[in-house]
Amino acid sequence: MNIHEYQAKNLLEQFGVPIPRGYAATNTEEIQSAISDIGEAMTVVKAQIHAGGRGKGTFTDGYKGGVKVVKNSEEAHKAAKQMLNNTLVTAQTGPKGRKVQTLYFTEACDIEHEYYLAVVLDRESAQSVIIASTEGGVDIEAVADDTPEKLIRMPISPTMGLRSHHCRSVAFALGFEGQQVKQFSRILTGLYKMYWEKNAMLVEINPLVKTKQGKLLALDAKASFDGNALFKHPDINNLRDLNEEDPKEIEASNNDLAYIALDGDIACMVNGAGLAMATMDIIQSFGGSPANFLDVGGGANEDQVTAAFKIILSDPNVRGILVNIFGGIMQCDVIARGIVAAAKNVDINVPLVVRLEGTNVEAGKKILRESDVALTPAESLSEAAEIIVQKVKSTV
Repeated sequence: MNIHEYQAKNLLEQFGVPIPRGYAATNTEEIQSAISDIGEAMTVVKAQIHAGGRGKGTFTDGYKGGVKVVKNSEEAHKAAKQMLNNTLVTAQTGPKGRKVQTLYFTEACDIEHEYYLAVVLDRESAQSVIIASTEGGVDIEAVADDTPEKLIRMPISPTMGLRSHHCRSVAFALGFEGQQVKQFSRILTGLYKMYWEKNAMLVEINPLVKTKQGKLLALDAKASFDGNALFKHPDINNLRDLNEEDPKEIEASNNDLAYIALDGDIACMVNGAGLAMATMDIIQSFGGSPANFLDVGGGANEDQVTAAFKIILSDPNVRGILVNIFGGIMQCDVIARGIVAAAKNVDINVPLVVRLEGTNVEAGKKILRESDVALTPAESLSEAAEIIVQKVKSTV
């Protein structure tokens, strides 16, 4: 689960990380209050969306930049009026962009240098890793691609945790001296503590800035949390912004289905994450493009299968559906009844190919044969994938 910049910075402040003074606003009254509280000092107005590259983004009406430095309250009001409820397109949003429904007003500061600092889960090594660089800012992705030697990586053992020598080592590698080593150590300690205690997957400060007065501040922040651990952190779960999430994914979550929207046109309904990945791969091997990852799990019932079809068909890009079930805990007859029930409640107006194998497979096939659902059965995954790709291509 992702959260907004202002939420991440508020959390960091709770863990002792210094941030500039700032206020979030979602309407005219809150904007007025935020600008009034900031005063006439130079201010940064930031669009809040779950995507990076805001400063280089462009709104659909042509207004450029989702991050604006303004000199006074009048300019702040003008920038806010342009951004709020406007759609911002960045390199990470895709061409559709994201509607800006929250703004963040924060004090500007005199920046001497920008750094990058993050703690992230490295799945390959099963450890947390500190990543830092002297080249922080909007082009950190280019630094990672073009000059990876400028990235400092330090793995942290889950049994040992962060120690003071880790903090000093990273501080020295970034070129800090004297009191700034102590400042940085406090910041990294707070960053890691938030990451660890809140079950985060990533906590990032970009940029971490050194001001001309010698202070270190978290100027921007990003945080992503393990959705499987949110039950332990209701305070984090309360920060969830459903406006930033795909409605299909929200509906899937409400029905205990694992669903991720993709940009293809062949929808997949599968039981098991590994089988779902294999299904998407084989669709692509036959020249098709998967529209989603959808794992109904091992214990789905008819209602969940019906909900899965509704979610799939709510995507206007879907031009074909492949159901691939290998029954273990999941029983093929349950899936079959769910398909029949879905057909009664949802207009399945695209080609449907079904491959069933495993527990109660003959009962499941019988249910489908005796129904009036328009579908094409398949005996193997490769056959099913080839058929659905051909059917979708023939409708072009």
